[in-house]
Amino acid sequence: MRSIAIITARGGSKRIPRKNIREFRGRPMIAWPIAAALESGVFDHVLVSTDDAEIAEVARACGAEAPFLRPAALADDFAHAHKAARHALEWAIEHLASSERPVEAFCHLYPTAPLLSAATVREGLRVLSRKGVTNVYAAQRVPFPIYQVVERRADGGLRPLFPPEKFMMRSQDMPACFIDVGQMYWFRTAHFLEHETRIGSDTALVEVPQETALDIDTEDDWKFAEKLAALARPRG
Repeated sequence: MRSIAIITARGGSKRIPRKNIREFRGRPMIAWPIAAALESGVFDHVLVSTDDAEIAEVARACGAEAPFLRPAALADDFAHAHKAARHALEWAIEHLASSERPVEAFCHLYPTAPLLSAATVREGLRVLSRKGVTNVYAAQRVPFPIYQVVERRADGGLRPLFPPEKFMMRSQDMPACFIDVGQMYWFRTAHFLEHETRIGSDTALVEVPQETALDIDTEDDWKFAEKLAALARPRG
C-alpha cells in the first residue's frame, strides 16, 4: 500500500512558544516524529505542512520534505489540524501521485510526539491493511474505571457521566477502554477524502504504553515529557 506521512506543524503555538522546533533532548521537537516516520521505512514521502519558514527549514534539515507553506487560514488558533492534513494530502495527490502510483494511504503525525516509535508507525499500517479497516489511531488504555467519571455541576454538586448501573459496576467487570493520545492517525486516502473523520465503525487502534502517550500543551507537560523520555526504551 503506497503511503505518505504528513506532519502538521504550525508556527503560532501560544502556550509553549515555538514548541515544534524547541530543543527536546538535544534535537528540535519535530525531529523526533520525522525520525520515526523515516525509520519506519513505509513511506514514499515524509511531508511537513507548516506556515512557518523556519519550521520548514528545520524539517528539511531533519530529512523531511517541506515543499510549500500552508495558507494562513489553515494555521490560525481555530484551524483544525485535520484540515491542514487534507490540504497537504491534496497537494501530494496533485504533485506526487500518478495513476500508476496513487497515494493509497497516509499517516497524519503530530509534531509533539517525541516517543512515537517507528515500530508503532509500522504497526499502524499493518492494522490499516486489514480488510475493512478504514483508519487507525494510536491510543492508550484508560488507567482508571471509566464508568466512575463524574462532572461537577455549576452548583458544586456531582453528576455521573454514565447511567447508574454502569457507575456501580465493579471495576473488574468493566470493558477495556481506550483514549486517543494525539500522535498518529492512519487513513485510507479515499475514505478520508470522503468522510474526513477520525473514528467510525471501521476504525481500529494501535495500543501504546502509557509512558509514551504524551500530550505536550504546557510547560509542565514538557518537563514531564523530558523525564519520561529519559527513562524510555530505545526506539525502533
